[in-house]
Amino acid sequence: MPIGEITRGTTNTNRLRRVDRFIARHRSFTRAAAPLVVDLGFGASGVTAFELAARLRRARADVRVHGLEIDPARVATARAQLAEVRSGGTSFPSDLAVTIGLGGFETPTPDGSPPDVIRAFNVLRQYDEADVTDAWRRMSARLSPAGALMEGTCDELGRIASWVTIPRDGHATFSLSLRLTGLERPSIVAERLPKALIHRNVPGEPVHALLEELDRQWLRNAPLGTYGPVQRFVAAIDGLRSSGRTVIGGRDRWRLGELTVPWADVAPVDGARLP
Repeated sequence: MPIGEITRGTTNTNRLRRVDRFIARHRSFTRAAAPLVVDLGFGASGVTAFELAARLRRARADVRVHGLEIDPARVATARAQLAEVRSGGTSFPSDLAVTIGLGGFETPTPDGSPPDVIRAFNVLRQYDEADVTDAWRRMSARLSPAGALMEGTCDELGRIASWVTIPRDGHATFSLSLRLTGLERPSIVAERLPKALIHRNVPGEPVHALLEELDRQWLRNAPLGTYGPVQRFVAAIDGLRSSGRTVIGGRDRWRLGELTVPWADVAPVDGARLP
């Protein structure tokens, strides 16, 4: 029996582009011999699995994507959609290396191979915070030795996203990614934090301190908005680093509205624990 609960299944075209871009650059994907990536909880439509495969094969032609859903009706819908892709009746390449299956946090794959990446987005949002640690543990246990779990949340249009990356052979990180055009404050991401953090944006919690400091740097660099929001965001991240924060990655990521920090810097007080 699949492990987990049927969620609302909300999905949307192009919604997960920010985390997909992150996966394409992550070592768990780039260094894999023949990357197997799982889209866990794709929702009412298989489109996110198809988009993931189309994006990732630009970086690795040998990528395979396996979409998983706990609801048999959604699996049937996605398989019908995949058949249409195979027939050339969609905008997706007909030869996408995609499979669709029934499953939950136990993360079954077609041949039992361990995934190199598990992307679980907008899945745990409807669970209790107390369920997060066990879900992380189950999914992480299925990964390849150098694999990584990326679990997070985004808004319906994919303009606000954040996620936790939990590699089996390294230190976990927290990332946020924002559409910079029209951005008022970076702390808008608070409404789309992963389940482990969404109730922790309160004084005394590390993630609250990070978002406060990021907002402060954003406001401090408001004059740079004359040159565009990208320049302003890059300056804000530079300010974070100058204040003593550890920032992972360089300006090429910041220019995309992306910030990554060690998970230890935002980990909740007495909250979810890494596997």
